[in-house]
Amino acid sequence: METRNAHDDELVRVQATTDHRLQRSEDGWVIGHFFNNRLSSVFQPVVGANDRRVIGHAAYIRSGPDHKDVLPPWGIFALAAEDALLVKLDRLCRTLHAINYFCTASGSGNLFVGVQPRLLESVKDDHGRAFAEVLDLIGIAASRVVIEIPAEVNRDWRLLRHVIGNYRSRGYRIAANHSGTNGGWMSELGNLYPDIVRVDASTLLQNDRTDPLLNTVRRFGAALLVRDIETRRQMVAAVRTGADLLQGRFLGRPARSIEIDRPPAAAGGFHAGLR
Repeated sequence: METRNAHDDELVRVQATTDHRLQRSEDGWVIGHFFNNRLSSVFQPVVGANDRRVIGHAAYIRSGPDHKDVLPPWGIFALAAEDALLVKLDRLCRTLHAINYFCTASGSGNLFVGVQPRLLESVKDDHGRAFAEVLDLIGIAASRVVIEIPAEVNRDWRLLRHVIGNYRSRGYRIAANHSGTNGGWMSELGNLYPDIVRVDASTLLQNDRTDPLLNTVRRFGAALLVRDIETRRQMVAAVRTGADLLQGRFLGRPARSIEIDRPPAAAGGFHAGLR
């Protein structure tokens, strides 16, 4: 009861400080409202490649108009045609993820959250400020949040440097998406290189030479995360490549619950394929 009351207090503080329409559902999960849609969070485990422990979760938004079919994520953001609405929706989603992960589910790992490309272009400065204020309200350090920079931003080096600098100055960790077949693009970031580099699992199977990427990632002190792992073959390829972190449906589907420190069932034998 005391834990639930504490979580309710955190929700009340966020409600009083922001204009987000939030409420706690009967199952304890916090939901938000955007037009006639009910928004909530699901979380997918991010697993350490060496010890197979869950080190955090990637957050995704789920929604559906009241009493109607569920909208896909792209459909949710399609509702925000204007930049001002997009900013409002994106901030609402991250607020939901933070409350549901750190408060409702008592997540003890790192929270991975994505950012819409249009948001990064429309918000000129102070990226992450509003979210940092929400985290402060619920007593969570920004260092426990990994901001996933969308691959589209890689095309604009000036914007990419600016965005990473803004988020890092507020204490967030940064995950960037790999572009191209080698790690040369990372050198453009200078001292603002990301903490994590994300690579699609299918990319590893399509490219015979992954050493240049891995060497660059290691040289900058970043971790390599292989995402969208759908099959055992992809998982084995990721481990052989030298990935530090693994994520994908083969390891665990996004769900309205989280496993803390316990490896997903599929991860239990993923070293068997290496023998």
